Parts: sequence; C-alpha cells; structure tokens
Amino acid sequence: MSLLGQRLAATAVALWVIAIATVTAVADALPDSTWVAIKPLPHQARSAVFALAVDPANNQSVVAGNSEGSLLRSSTGGTGWTVVHTGKATLTTIAYSPYTSGLVLAGTRGSGALLSRDGGGSWSSPQGLEGRTVRVFAFALTVMAAGTDRGVYVSPDGAGWSPAGLSDRSINALAVEAIHAPVRLVAGSDSQASTGPLSLYQSVDGGGSWTTFNPPISGSIVVRLAAGPLPPAGNVRPLIVGTNTGLFQSSDNGSTFAPLSGGALLPTTDYTQVSFITDHFDHFYGASDGGGSKSGGLWRTNDGGQSFASLRPPEASVTALAASNEEQPTLYIATFQPSTHVASLWTIHDTGGTPQGPAANGSPVASGTRTAHSGGDSILSQILAAPQLPYVGLGLGALAVVLTAVVAHLRGRYR
Repeated sequence: MSLLGQRLAATAVALWVIAIATVTAVADALPDSTWVAIKPLPHQARSAVFALAVDPANNQSVVAGNSEGSLLRSSTGGTGWTVVHTGKATLTTIAYSPYTSGLVLAGTRGSGALLSRDGGGSWSSPQGLEGRTVRVFAFALTVMAAGTDRGVYVSPDGAGWSPAGLSDRSINALAVEAIHAPVRLVAGSDSQASTGPLSLYQSVDGGGSWTTFNPPISGSIVVRLAAGPLPPAGNVRPLIVGTNTGLFQSSDNGSTFAPLSGGALLPTTDYTQVSFITDHFDHFYGASDGGGSKSGGLWRTNDGGQSFASLRPPEASVTALAASNEEQPTLYIATFQPSTHVASLWTIHDTGGTPQGPAANGSPVASGTRTAHSGGDSILSQILAAPQLPYVGLGLGALAVVLTAVVAHLRGRYR
C-alpha cells in the first residue's frame, strides 16, 4: 500500500473512532437529577410496559418487553432499541442475576420463561416452565426461584426448572431473605381469600417446604416483595412488602412489620415496585401505578423508611422500575396514562438533588430522544451541549492533524 493509501486508511479509521466516541458522548450526556424522555418501544400499542431491567454492570444496557411479546435491547440507555427475541406471549418481568454476570431471565404470560447468558443479546427457552405464567424471579447464590401461576419453581442455573411447592397458589411476589444455604424464600399470592388476613408464605430450605404466616398489614393482594442487603450489624435482611393498599417493612424476618405508607410518609395506594440502592440496607426506591388513580409516583428513602422524597416522575402512574447498581443510580421507568392508554419511558440520573422535570416538549411520543432537547435539535447541537465536549474536541483536533498531513502530501506529489 502506498503512503497516500496508508494515510487515507488512517483517516478513515480516525473518522470511525471519532464518530463512535461522539455518539457515545451524546448517549451518556444525562443531566443530573433531571427526567429525560427516552425512545418508546416499537409496536407497544396501547398497553402498559411491565417488563424492564438494566444491567447491574452497565447502566446503558437496558432490556424491555413490548406488548407484542418481543424483547428489545438498548446498549445506549434507550436512544434506540434492537429486537433480540420475537414472541407472541406478553412479557411480565425481566430480571438480571446479581450473582451471575450476563444472566438474564424473562417471564411471559402463559409461555414460560426465557433465558439469556450474554446480557440479553440472545435468548433461549429453559425447560420445566412450559405453559406457565411467570411473574417474578428471585436470586440466591446457588439457586434462583420463579413465582408462577402454579406455585414456586427453582433452578440451579436458569436452564432447567422444577416445582418447589405452593402449587395451589398463584405467586405474584417473591424474595430471597437469605442468599446462603439454607436459602430463605418469602412468597406472596395475587389471589387472596375475600375474607381473613393477608397471607405470606416462607421456606427456610430453598422451597423444600413452606409455612404460612399472617402479618398484621393491610391489603388483600401481595403485589411486591423485596429483600435488601444485610445491615452492618446483624444477619437479617430488611423485607419490604407492597400490597394493593400500602407499603410495609420488616427487620425480623416477618415477625413484625412497620407501615411505610399512610399518614405523612407515603400515600395509601398500591406499591408495585421496590428497588434497593447498591449495598445500602436502608436506601431504596418505592413506586406505584396508583391503581388507576392519580396517587401513583416514585419515592426514595435514605433512612430506612423514616422519611421519603418524591422523585417527581413526569407521569404519576409508574408501571416498571429498573435501577442501576451504583451509589448514584441511573433509573429507568415506564409510565402509563390510563386516559389515553399511552406508555412512556423515562430515565434520570439520581444524584440526590431536587428532581427536575423534562423539557416542555420532551414527550417521548413526540421526540423519542434520550437527551432533553426538542425533536428539532440537530445532532450537532446535542454534541455541543454534552459534558464530553472537550474529549470530542481532542478527537477532532487529532483528525485535523491527520487531514492536514494528507493534504500536504497531495500538494507535494502534484507540484
């Protein structure tokens, strides 16, 4: 290859590298504590998004399920979506394993589960859950559990599943209270009796046997269960229970519960989402879709539920929540407007500041953009507004040097 050809090849490589860096810079340009609309899921139709998850190791890698039964993945924080699995069954849940890198599970309505071992890039159908409606997954160190319309199933690796009790119950919520053997599981049903106290189910042997306990908490349906990290002192993880009428917390394996909703704390409504922040037992988010009312929202506590701060989501009805595994998490939420049946996706980098609303014309339906600019903003204007601008400038400077060298060579050759 001639010297000119080598220089031209080097120029092309430089252009490619800078283009990739520029796109990444724009994708990562998420302002602190500010809600930003991200691109809607293709073919979502007029139904809510319930299946949404973010990779614990990469806050830009997101997997979601649309109303057609397809799984979609974004590697750029929602700026664009790629179909990674095509199906017909509604997606009910998506969960990354916190203990096995790259392992992701998705549940469907009536068609079992789906398994990915490469962070959501490709999917297969595991054995043992065929025909089941899978609503929730929970993970211990050596076993994972699934809540289904016919009880709890367990698996050592996600590829093969076997029944683990409560087959006469439709399990809507599931949490791992002890991740080491003996694994402690807590389950809740979405089909409680019309009378009598609300029931929870507990297993201290990884699903081998179950006992029933009736905590004195309000509600007739257990919507959500979540177990947090261990506190610095003690060996009992906090257990959060969301019902169709409130949010409650236990610090003694369910023997007693303290209400977190009602009064001056949180509204009395259904709580469908709970997510802990990294390894903090007393830092977590709670979210609600409002049960069709306007009482939904998203809240954060940094003191174990003694106080809550609203994150002021752009729309009150939060149907899905995914939080990255960082001290200052990137959150992804799905919201739903019951009056218009429009599902929207939003993201925020929660740095602890007062949350700011999206741009007035930043509707995800109107713009489909990741950054809070109007739909008419050019790529150039987004780059100029990005905090990574200095690095892009360095890359452009290097490109200018290469182009100058090429021009100088051409002039010397044709004189």
